[in-house]
Amino acid sequence: MEIERKWMVTGWPEGLALEEEFAMRQGYISVQPTVRIREEALTGGKTSYVLCFKSGGGLAREEIERDIDEALFRDLETKIIAKPLIPKLRRSYRLPDGAVLEVNHVDEGQPTEFWYAEVEYPTVEAARSWQPEAVGLADYLRDEVTDQPGQSMGAYWVQTRG
Repeated sequence: MEIERKWMVTGWPEGLALEEEFAMRQGYISVQPTVRIREEALTGGKTSYVLCFKSGGGLAREEIERDIDEALFRDLETKIIAKPLIPKLRRSYRLPDGAVLEVNHVDEGQPTEFWYAEVEYPTVEAARSWQPEAVGLADYLRDEVTDQPGQSMGAYWVQTRG
């Protein structure tokens, strides 16, 4: 189960120590239900290839991820998806309460470029009760889009990659 809240943001947060950074490329085989592939290259580390299935949307949904080999990833990318994948840079920051803030910069340099942030939680109750101001991020995390239709990477894929 994936339980997360999502915000539209501008730029990287200030005053937080960077924990890790990934350069990613992802594409969608299906958006309803979500079937996605992603290449995740950890800065200074290894590259992983992931096949992901997600149910529904909103605050909580089922998520199943499996590592796949590079050859299968390339076949899915070129033979099944056959469209440019979405590039994004993700940076993770440990918050004072122990939660992790993930900030994503999507399609850098393109007219459709945007930023969003996510925080994952162990329970729905923890997600609903968590407040950005408690960790000094009230201004940065002011535009929450967790339950807004069309605010997913799958929807962005359809809008920009058809």
